[in-house]
Amino acid sequence: MAITRHNTFLLILLASLVISTAMGLRHGFGLFLEPMSSDFGWGRGVFAFALAVQNLIWGLSQPFTGALADRFGAARIIVIGGILYTLGLCFMSLSSTALGMTVSAGLLIGLGLSGTTFSVILGAVGRAVAPEKRSMAMGIVSAAGSFGQFAMLPGTLGLIEWLGWAAALLAMGAIATLMIPLGAMLKDRPTTKALGDLSLRDALNEAAGEKGFWLLCIGFFVCGFQVVFIAVHLPGYLFDNGLAVQVGTTVLALVGLFNIVGTYTAGWLGGFWSKPRLLSWLYLIRGVVIVMFIALPLTTTSAYLFGIAIGLLWLSTVPLTNGIVASVFGVRHLSMLGGIVFLFHQLGSFMGVWLGGYLYDLTGHYNTVWQIAIVLSVVAAALHWFISEKPLTRSATEQVTS
Repeated sequence: MAITRHNTFLLILLASLVISTAMGLRHGFGLFLEPMSSDFGWGRGVFAFALAVQNLIWGLSQPFTGALADRFGAARIIVIGGILYTLGLCFMSLSSTALGMTVSAGLLIGLGLSGTTFSVILGAVGRAVAPEKRSMAMGIVSAAGSFGQFAMLPGTLGLIEWLGWAAALLAMGAIATLMIPLGAMLKDRPTTKALGDLSLRDALNEAAGEKGFWLLCIGFFVCGFQVVFIAVHLPGYLFDNGLAVQVGTTVLALVGLFNIVGTYTAGWLGGFWSKPRLLSWLYLIRGVVIVMFIALPLTTTSAYLFGIAIGLLWLSTVPLTNGIVASVFGVRHLSMLGGIVFLFHQLGSFMGVWLGGYLYDLTGHYNTVWQIAIVLSVVAAALHWFISEKPLTRSATEQVTS
């Protein structure tokens, strides 16, 4: 038992370090929007499109990387993802055209993220931890991703100011290489296939027949739309309204800092409260926070308060959403099913970041996208209210280990 606990602790630690690095690097991409767009005369649409493609590729590849992690373990997938992430950052530093940005920041980093973030990492954690502790463990690892956002964002700004944006990206590529040995040390093992376990096809068919699964997918679309729009475009929005660049950086750092608290708390609460109802309240409160932010006069103080409030709600959805998937369907195909749900998150991310850039170039402001984000909060809150987290009842020949 002691060895088992030690291995579980080590897996959670390594998983936390990988996701902290991956999410911390990603959280700083919005800081490159203004300098790269200005240097190349792109307008914000080119950069926004490249990051929109990144989120789309991340989402489209996630079910496949998740399925591979379910079958072969997460370690190999993390190593490959770390290599692609590193290459993407290095090539991004050399990009001077829209195509180069789309291939590097979009395709390569998108594939890298799919192998080093939530669905693969949380699938490994879900397999290693007892069901009654699963939600909290997922909350801890998700909170580590939040810590990475907080800790690495000021460093990213410092690198840009010290080295310039191109050399800063190369330095970030060097940091990304750390995920390769960390992933290699992660001793995740896929769940042993037992007699009566569902095949991959049967698991897909089962999920496709569950209304709650699709409601969860649509709700996660909203999460992606909101958080990636804010992460990429908030610094520009604040700068346009007369606030210093450092204010935008500090706000995003506050998001990462308070997201640690919010994500851990959500995972803890999900251990004994209804996860779908918690999600409904999270989305509803998110909408209220956005309304207050855009309705009240914008000052440095109000921007910081927004960062704190939205940070508490930022990735709090992740342990709860993945916890519902594990509760309903078990852990045999958790990374793959979680990857499908995450695909919808990334479809929302694509729309949020791309629409933000497109409408900004068209109108010169972000007002319409903020309004869409508010409406979507209400929709997501309503949808999650009708989701059940009760495990599926299967016949004796269809039982899946959980």
